[in-house]
Amino acid sequence: MKELNPVLLKELRQRFRTYRSPLVVLLYLLVLGGFSLGYIYLRWRSAPAFFQPGSSKEIFTVLSMAQLGLLAFVVPGLTAGVISGERERQTLNVLLTTELTPLGIVVSKMISSCSFTALLLFATLPLYSLVFMFGGLAPLQILGVLGFFLVSMLLYAAIGVSCSTYFKRTGISTITSYGIVFFLVAGTAFLSGFIYTLYQQQAQSAMIKLQETPLIVQLLQDTNPVMVVLRILGENATFGPGREMWLPYWGTYTVTCVVISVVLILWSGWKLNPMNHNRKLFR
Repeated sequence: MKELNPVLLKELRQRFRTYRSPLVVLLYLLVLGGFSLGYIYLRWRSAPAFFQPGSSKEIFTVLSMAQLGLLAFVVPGLTAGVISGERERQTLNVLLTTELTPLGIVVSKMISSCSFTALLLFATLPLYSLVFMFGGLAPLQILGVLGFFLVSMLLYAAIGVSCSTYFKRTGISTITSYGIVFFLVAGTAFLSGFIYTLYQQQAQSAMIKLQETPLIVQLLQDTNPVMVVLRILGENATFGPGREMWLPYWGTYTVTCVVISVVLILWSGWKLNPMNHNRKLFR
């Protein structure tokens, strides 16, 4: 029987056997639970002395948005130092002399980080029982949101690993990872709204009405995490009348995230291979 990847086994042991892991899980649940209980309290104060079951969908929306924000904050922090940290500890050369391929090292590092993030996601499932108590959401919507989080986690992890491979210092890698993730979460929404406003102003100047959303705006909306999760929850979070695409919005988002993640992982493996470039990577 083939042994488990030694780098992956080492990373999993270091990730789950330290006191920091349960502490991070505890803090993660406290933050999400605080958001939910705080929202319920505010709704209770404005309601006639009782919580309205119809507000369970609003709780789920608040919980999902908080989950998305925490993922965008936690995942790059976990992955932005997996390769650059080895370089700073001067152990990267030792790893590259083993039988593992550079791509195998990158994949092992990423799997260990994603496994811990997946633990955080599944640990929050009991919080979603608040929604099941009162209803208001279809099971497919809840499964869709969970799948959305897993796909988003994959993309954020790939961004962090690729930045960690390219940059020599963990600090620079972390800042760059957060910047890219912030652009994906907030920048694409702002850019889609800005471009749509320009198209709308041009249409008004020509005394015509936009019959459908411009292609670039629709693509930005279908790849923006905030807009996608809101649309999964049944909210209207788009600019313009919409545009018929070859894939539904969730399909466009999934394919985009998976393709970009695979490309970044393959590029990271190529970049880590000392045979493909000069030796400045290890200086």
